[in-house]
Amino acid sequence: MALNREREREFADYDDFEGNYNGNYNNSNGNYNGNYNGNYNGNCNGDNNNRRNNNNNRRDNNNNNRRYNNNGGGFNSESRNPDSPGAPIQGSGPQFQRDYIAPSINIAELQAKDMFELSKMAEDLGIEGVGALEKHELVFAILKANAEKSGQMYGCGYLEVLPEGFGFLRSANYNYLPCSEDIYLSPSQIKRFALKTGDFVAGQIRTPREKERFFAMLKVETINNDVPERKKHIIPFNSLTPYFPTQRLVLENDPAELSTRVVDLVTPIGRGQRGLIVAPPRTGKTVLMQKVANSIRKNNDDVKLIVLLIDERPEEVTDMERCVDAEVVSSTFDEPPERHVQVAEMVIEKAKRMVEYGEHVVILLDSITRLARAYNTLQPHSGKILTGGVDANALHKPKRFFGAARNIEGKGSLTIIATALIDTGSRMDDVIFEEFKGTGNMELHLDRSLADKRIYPAINIEHSGTRKEELLLHPDELSKLWILRRAMNGVPAAEAMELLVGKLKKIRTNIEFLLTLQH
Repeated sequence: MALNREREREFADYDDFEGNYNGNYNNSNGNYNGNYNGNYNGNCNGDNNNRRNNNNNRRDNNNNNRRYNNNGGGFNSESRNPDSPGAPIQGSGPQFQRDYIAPSINIAELQAKDMFELSKMAEDLGIEGVGALEKHELVFAILKANAEKSGQMYGCGYLEVLPEGFGFLRSANYNYLPCSEDIYLSPSQIKRFALKTGDFVAGQIRTPREKERFFAMLKVETINNDVPERKKHIIPFNSLTPYFPTQRLVLENDPAELSTRVVDLVTPIGRGQRGLIVAPPRTGKTVLMQKVANSIRKNNDDVKLIVLLIDERPEEVTDMERCVDAEVVSSTFDEPPERHVQVAEMVIEKAKRMVEYGEHVVILLDSITRLARAYNTLQPHSGKILTGGVDANALHKPKRFFGAARNIEGKGSLTIIATALIDTGSRMDDVIFEEFKGTGNMELHLDRSLADKRIYPAINIEHSGTRKEELLLHPDELSKLWILRRAMNGVPAAEAMELLVGKLKKIRTNIEFLLTLQH
């Protein structure tokens, strides 16, 4: 009996050393009768059965280890093939690995870190040559090193479906620019979940295999922060019913912030508005956009705010990122037109997907003129050239972008406030403005003569207005605004704005100001 007990200990020690011992002393399969409560039968046949059962246990555990390694980490995970489920696990009891199991990593969290934090993580993982790597390369190296230590990886991003049928998850941290840590989605995954460009997809991923360049999605866990099954029941954006804006976006929040107070009086903005800020150069359109963005953020917690800067100066992008609490997506003037178009289409498709789920989205675009220029550059020549060198077919896509703004009957809205450049000395810019002039339902005109006199906001009251404003305003407020309009009619633009700003400085709120107006 002592000899048999020594043999049992040898088997246990060997399995524990290998890291594969399942530790199931009383499992229902009777694989190992290691009962230390005095019930050991001690006969030769039982001893032989124990040895055979222990050998079977070791084979089961070795099979499980092979499945673990092939699956890319984690028992019961899906296989390396993104379209096929993972292999089932045989045997029972807790499982142990002989190697160190690295913690799970989310790509989005890595992309949000700065270079100092990434360098420290890379050094902890034993990555060499950290100082010579750029951020994209460093993130890729960290993910690969973590995967080699059997750590699980999770990734998320906004899907861009390519014409070939497959797609990639792009990161908002990189302005949706293609990079080395983009996540590949196969055509079968895209068809299975009815995915479209702009969908926010999250799930478990694997590292690139031999001759592969990108990470691949193993298992889709959420789509637009919801269960994947719901995606098939979402009504497409183009099938939703558009209606006039009926819910107002109030901009007034600070008595000293006169620009937003004037906008509330002259051109009220509603959820689903399609508005143009018509601006000559150096009239304060960028500053006005910043103030409008900050007011929307302060007064409307449920609104998703996106600032899209196309063909702008890099320093203005930095200033916008620091001054506005919103997602700022940019493509500066030193980037090619293809980049301008790709960024704009990713932003508008993302906004459409959010509206399909009932959210309220506001896009502030600076500027629609430069976006139309980019489309015109990429448009194949049709032989139909308008004045200023604009191709007749080039403005269809920017109009589709601007026309996506709408209030959805029953749920959600997409508001787009875009700037349109005039008096730039380019006939093309004037043609583009004329093409967009009748498409919006709100226009705010900035006047160069007011800006030259340093009168801000440089708004031309007579030329500015909102269609169907009666749906946004209380009847009493509407009647008071008509009194204000009649009083300002025929007054020079500079004098009218000076008069209005002078009155607002003395009164704390717009309502108090309107109550002072008499017939």
